[in-house]
Amino acid sequence: MRPVPPPLPLAEPSVSPSAPNLFTPAPKHDEPAHHPVMSASLRERVIEQIEPSAAATVPRDVLRRQIEEIIHGIANQERLELSGREQLFLAEEIADDMTGYGPLRPLLLDETINDVMINGPSSVYIERSGKLERVAVRFRDNDHIVSVAQKIASQVGRRVDESSPMVDCRLPDGSRVNIILPPLAIHSPCISIRKFPSRRLNIAGMIENGTMTPALGQLLEIAARCRLNVLVSGGTGSGKTTLLNALSQFIDHSERIVTIEDAAELQLQQPHVISLETRPPSLEGTGQVTQRDLLWNALRMRPDRIVVGEVRGAEAFDMLQAMNTGHDGSISTVHANSARDALTRIENMVQMGQVNLPPRAIRSQIVAALDLIVQVERMRDGQRRIVQVSEVIGLEGEVITTNDIALFEYKDEDVHGRISGTYRSTNAVPKFKSRLVYFGLDRAWAEAMRQI
Repeated sequence: MRPVPPPLPLAEPSVSPSAPNLFTPAPKHDEPAHHPVMSASLRERVIEQIEPSAAATVPRDVLRRQIEEIIHGIANQERLELSGREQLFLAEEIADDMTGYGPLRPLLLDETINDVMINGPSSVYIERSGKLERVAVRFRDNDHIVSVAQKIASQVGRRVDESSPMVDCRLPDGSRVNIILPPLAIHSPCISIRKFPSRRLNIAGMIENGTMTPALGQLLEIAARCRLNVLVSGGTGSGKTTLLNALSQFIDHSERIVTIEDAAELQLQQPHVISLETRPPSLEGTGQVTQRDLLWNALRMRPDRIVVGEVRGAEAFDMLQAMNTGHDGSISTVHANSARDALTRIENMVQMGQVNLPPRAIRSQIVAALDLIVQVERMRDGQRRIVQVSEVIGLEGEVITTNDIALFEYKDEDVHGRISGTYRSTNAVPKFKSRLVYFGLDRAWAEAMRQI
């Protein structure tokens, strides 16, 4: 353990050349202060004694202790009635503002929290175990929120201000962040953070927490190992990315994988992974790189599999083309309420970029490209579950036909409001049976189907 450096003096500092000079001499005040602990004037008097460039070079704990000394000195000099707890609280808050994300720090450190939503200085919500709750976390004002937002964006080379009031970015730990400022957000700047746990869930973990049954988990493992093209569908916060990460664990380590995302959040563990991320336009409107651009480039990178974090627009056409040109085993996600809705959304997104392509031609591309659609849902008890696994079979006239390999059926709920149910299946022979046979997994698939 490293030795803790001694606190720096508050006035007339004299430090060795190797130690940063954090503090400037405290200004003299003849009149006693009567401000409350968290008032802006007290905070400003503390901050004006700190040299920001030097503060950035020391560990947070050291900075916090030295800030406490400043507060203690001001309290004694001005005869302020500050308890030790109040002094510690103020020191923690100032240290967080200078070295981190201010009031967000304890929420980001809490691994039980999945989402953090800042709607205003005194309106902060979190999601824990699938349920929203309001927390007693406060920002000083709207400018304080903007300051934290700009610090987050600047870390990944993004900019957010009045001229560019929307941004998607990420924290160093991979958590996804959306920021929107006034005038687009009418009442206050808003920050939405989707956290990702330090311990990634695998299929076994998702079986344990009730997302799926062991038999369904085995089917999805077989699908990934057989290089089926899988589309994960669901609403916001339903667990699409978590499931995609879990499925990716069954990709062979000898394969070259290219991932394409708006904000990089996938955590693939294979040794041969190339991660690509889009780039927004500059303030001059130039330099934008879209998912479609990255998909075109990925096809020239000799990928074995292409993983698209989320399909949102015209790049859906290029994703289908990639799946149809030898890149089997590709995985992507889409926002939709059911497997049938997912197909409709893909068709609509293709039309966004290929307006002259007949609907039947688009549906033929979809049928040829996709093997499975996995629908995930965050149910009203807060539990995320796979509610539907559908096979894309073919075209009958103008309609894409599907078969439900597994469909969740609600049964009842217990006294705690937890939902229970069972999966049912048609047990039909899948159209990709030849693929199962090729990989020697047809018997394992049949056995898992019997257990659903």
